[in-house]
Amino acid sequence: MIRVQDPDKTVKFLELLGLKEVRRFDNPMGRFTLIFMAAPGDEQAQVELTYNWPPENGEAEVYGEGRNFGHLAYRVENIYDTCQRLMDAGYTINRPPRDGHMAFVRTPDNISIELLQDGHLPPQEPWASMPNTGHW
Repeated sequence: MIRVQDPDKTVKFLELLGLKEVRRFDNPMGRFTLIFMAAPGDEQAQVELTYNWPPENGEAEVYGEGRNFGHLAYRVENIYDTCQRLMDAGYTINRPPRDGHMAFVRTPDNISIELLQDGHLPPQEPWASMPNTGHW
């Protein structure tokens, strides 16, 4: 489970990784929404997004960096294509896939996502020489 500030932005981000929304649950009494995302064909392995609604008479809670649990890891078919798709959508690749195996990016809620290549791809440019940006 990860807490999100803007469910629509986070859902769009995870869709860029290939996840799809499999169900959503709004709880007006508890003032929260749960959104479950999964890779097509692997619906049993779900990521739960929790959106706590803002108080009716106050400001929304601001969550920290969200690293109290470490990070999420997600295996992708082609790490270079995935990173390029994320960059084209305006996201920063914090740790590029220089080795063809691993990269890090952050969600709109600043949660670190580790991208792992399914199998092996040889290093290639521009990724092999791309520097880190920020931290992950």
